This record gives sequence, structure tokens and C-alpha cells, in this order.
Amino acid sequence: MDWLDWVLLVARVVVVFFALLIFVMFLVWMERKVIADMQTRMGPMRAGPRGILITLADGIKLFFKEGITPTLVDRPVYMVAPIIAMLPAFLAFSVIPFGTGVTLFGRHIPFQIADLNVGILWVLAMGSLMVYSIVLAGWSSGSNYPLLGAIRSSAQMISYEVGMGLALVAVLMYSGHLRMSEIVASQDKIWNVIPQFPAFAIYLVAGLAETNRPPFDLPEAETELVAGFHTEYSGIKFAMFYLGEYLNTVTVAAVATTLFLGGWRGPAPHVVPWLWPVLWFLLKVLLIVYLYIWIRATLPRMRYDRLMAFGWKFLIPFGLLWVLATGAVVVLPEVYGRRAVITGAAVLVGAVLALSLVWPLFAPKKEPAGVAQEVTPP
Repeated sequence: MDWLDWVLLVARVVVVFFALLIFVMFLVWMERKVIADMQTRMGPMRAGPRGILITLADGIKLFFKEGITPTLVDRPVYMVAPIIAMLPAFLAFSVIPFGTGVTLFGRHIPFQIADLNVGILWVLAMGSLMVYSIVLAGWSSGSNYPLLGAIRSSAQMISYEVGMGLALVAVLMYSGHLRMSEIVASQDKIWNVIPQFPAFAIYLVAGLAETNRPPFDLPEAETELVAGFHTEYSGIKFAMFYLGEYLNTVTVAAVATTLFLGGWRGPAPHVVPWLWPVLWFLLKVLLIVYLYIWIRATLPRMRYDRLMAFGWKFLIPFGLLWVLATGAVVVLPEVYGRRAVITGAAVLVGAVLALSLVWPLFAPKKEPAGVAQEVTPP
């Protein structure tokens, strides 16, 4: 790499950094307006047309707000934790291809910061770092409520990260690639969301828990933890936690778009051909974010024991079964032939359907609730 390559790389990093910040500002405004519309309210209407600059106004307010540091905090860890909250989302997004690229100065510039040969593993590694900022923030605050929120979050994120990893393993087995660009290229005929829809559903649910979004926002449950792990933070340090959470949401949606929805693929006219893939990528990301906002406006917060039970008793076992099914679909046709595998799968599905129809005939009948049984006198 010569000096021009380094300049172009730094320029891509800076552009992606500021584009993510602007996108997060738009996302916060979008969430407020969408939830307000679902609740028959107006939402933010000041600070710009239709209140679109409300997030910028909040950021300026928090930046100039006086920061209060409690006396019992572990100051170095207390100051580092908000910075760690932002970094994993930026680093995970660095392997996401969001377009085909453009040619400048006789060089092809891909719309991707780094095309690592272990792209999926890099995403998993960066996602696992998010929990460190929350744990360090809760522990260093010197208060019981932030510590309880940090413990909750560590248990929740580690549990649902297993389910997310199983969903990504299924996609890896089906596509046969670790590079994000090669996974996008393998979806030229059919998107992975169709053959891998169960893995897509597992990933979206685990993504809700990983980003602490409702109904899985137990680390920030105001009813019993005041505000959770960031109770003792204020000013710009609180804004960095807030920014990190929304950046993580964007990254989760971008990874889902890349692995399941064909990435930047879509109809592209010949006019400005490099722009249309970027627009398709943004549209798909916005659809997933809108789904997350819809879930937030619809479902109530889960109880913590039910949250953990759902992750360990339903999500992870179902993910393991789907990994086994994906492995069978990938390997068995090479051993026994495609026709034999399809015939066996059809017979198995037919047997399960027949058993489900016959089973109620042999199942023990339960007495209707509220009907008193006749007691024979002695």
C-alpha cells in the first residue's frame, strides 16, 4: 500500500464514522416519531422541520451539561466504560459491505473498510465486547443499583449471545464462507432469509436482547433499578452510553441485512450505478430497525426469570436443532443424492403430520375446569 491507499482508507473510516453518527441521529428521531404515531401523538415537533434536529439539540445539551462524578467511584474505570460502549459497534461495522464501490484516481475503492477472511467471527468478537462496558460501568459506580443492572446485563447478553452465534453458524454452514463479501455474493439467486428463515428469526430475537431493547431491556428497568447500569452517569458520559446502544442496534440490523437479506443487492439502473446498492442497503437496514421500533411499541417488558428461561429453554435448543438440520441439508445430498434426501424429508414430514393428527385420539382427556366430579358415598 502506498500513501494514496492509506489516505483513501482513512477517508473511508472518517466517512463511515460520521455517516453512522448522522444515521443514529436520524434513528432516534425516527423512533420517537414512529412510537408517537402508534400511540396517536405528535412526537417531537420543534428543533428543525418536524423536529428532525431534536437529537442534535439533545446531544448539545448533554455535551454542555455539568458532569457529576460520585465520590465512591473507581475513577479510571468509570471514565473508560462509556468509551468502550461505543467502540465495538464501530469495529463490527468495519467488515460490513454496504455497496459495490467506486473508482477514484484509477483505483477501485470498495464500500467496506476491511474485508476480513473471518468476518463473521469478527462480528461475534466485537459483539461480545459490549458487555464489558456495562459490567465495568456498574462495578465502578460504587452503588448497588448499577451493580445489579450490570449483573443482569452480563447474564442476559452472554445467554442470548449463544443463540446469536448458533444463528450465524447456520448461515456459515449454508453459505460455506466466512467473508462478508462472499456471503453477499452467494445470495445472487436467492437470499438466505428464505432457506434460513428460522436462523433469521433467532438472530433478530437475540439481537433485541444484545442491544437491550424492549421487551428485553431488563438491565435498564426503571421500575426496580432506577436506570440500571448507567444510573450514576450524567452529561456527555451518559450520552456515550446512549449513542453506543443505538450504534449497536444499527450494527445488528446491518449484519442481518448482510447475512440474510442479500446485503446491498437489488435492482440497479444504469444511472449512477454505485449509488443504488447503497440505497438498497440503507432501505433494508431501516426495515429491520422499523421492526425493532414496532416491537418496542407493542410488547411489554418481560419478567427477568422468563427472559432467561426463554433464552436457555427455547431459543438455544431450537438453534441447536436448526444447526443440525442445516448440516443435514448441506452434507446428506453429497452422500446419498439429492433425490433420496428429498424423498426421506417428505416421508419424515408426512409421518410427523400423521402423528399429530392421530395423537389426540390416544391422549388422556382432561376434565373441564370448574366441573365438580361426582363423589360416591361410602
